[in-house]
Amino acid sequence: MYPEHLQYTKEHEWVAVDGRKAKVGVTFYAQKELGDVVFVELPKKGAAVEQGKRMAVIESVKAVSDVYAPVSGTVTEVNEALADEPERVNKDPYGDGWICVIEVVRPEELHQLLSAADYKALIGAR
Repeated sequence: MYPEHLQYTKEHEWVAVDGRKAKVGVTFYAQKELGDVVFVELPKKGAAVEQGKRMAVIESVKAVSDVYAPVSGTVTEVNEALADEPERVNKDPYGDGWICVIEVVRPEELHQLLSAADYKALIGAR
């Protein structure tokens, strides 16, 4: 449920790093806690985002939750399929439910992210 090759934030985002690109989504734990996702407000392509600041919003049947940028940079891609199928966040949080790709401007911020083991310890998962 928490792939070892990803990095995580304490705010329940995951990050897949490929060079200076960081694909971002929310974790299995986050989508489970939210319940059925009914709407995703995506960041704008080309927007500058700052680590720890709000970049997207997920609305579910239970709550509205902010999604925070795990790293600073520029949004280069957004998952526009979520506009028509927000439930992808629940069905495949690490695949088709990704939110955006950020071009990382401060690679040193990646060192602040959690490993899968650290994230699992944070949420009390085994």
